[in-house]
Amino acid sequence: MNAFLHHFTFEFRTGIRNKQLLLMNYLFPLGFYLMMGFVMAEINPLFREDIIPAMVVFGILAATLLGIPDPLVNARENGIFRSYKINGIPSISILVIPAITTILHLVIVALIITVTAPLLFDAPTPLNWLNFILIFFALAFACAGLSVLIGVISPSSRMTVLWSQLIFVPSMLLGGLMLPYSMLPDIAGKFAQLLPATQAMNAFNGLAMGKEAAFSPWGSVLALTLSGLLAFGLSVYLFAWDSRNSARRGHPLLALLILLPYVIGIFLGM
Repeated sequence: MNAFLHHFTFEFRTGIRNKQLLLMNYLFPLGFYLMMGFVMAEINPLFREDIIPAMVVFGILAATLLGIPDPLVNARENGIFRSYKINGIPSISILVIPAITTILHLVIVALIITVTAPLLFDAPTPLNWLNFILIFFALAFACAGLSVLIGVISPSSRMTVLWSQLIFVPSMLLGGLMLPYSMLPDIAGKFAQLLPATQAMNAFNGLAMGKEAAFSPWGSVLALTLSGLLAFGLSVYLFAWDSRNSARRGHPLLALLILLPYVIGIFLGM
């Protein structure tokens, strides 16, 4: 337990002291939030209604997808995981601690957004705070698990950028942050439901912000939770201590199983 707490404390401080992680955890999400608040809200006044959930979702996507995978790959390539193994640190701690520390940083970012948005941009606050918090943690859990899985299956830092951007960019375009889900064509809407951002915005609208959900909001919460559980489980299963160790317990394509809850939701009309 002492080793776990020491590792946790180190990782949490690293998220503030490390310039790259500080950028992804705080500066990038909050800078984008201020830019969108001052610019987008003037161009499209209706954006004020979505600025809190949309920017919270953006902050989660940025901190997890762009901040978690690369340090995991670098640590594996530099042999740090080997030293952890020698000292008896379990793989699950290596994978879970970065996720937990990132989520704690995101709590601070989300608090800043929810407190300042009504003051700066006259944004409406959530009508149901309990559901808002629940959805926040469901999305953070799903995205953290997804990001850890990307770090586990990626053979290099370049590949982490590719996989992360394959999720991050469509989330910005189709995830309901900038464009309402109802405005998407049917095919684009079905594809969008494979994205955690779409599920989160749907849940925020239906359960926290007092708006109409496009599909089952509780189904979205369930899908996010199940996807996060699958992601962490697959990360532990596919984890390799050394980049030069070619033997894996499973093929990296198994990572696609995290889409299963979203696919089932589409077919069930959830």
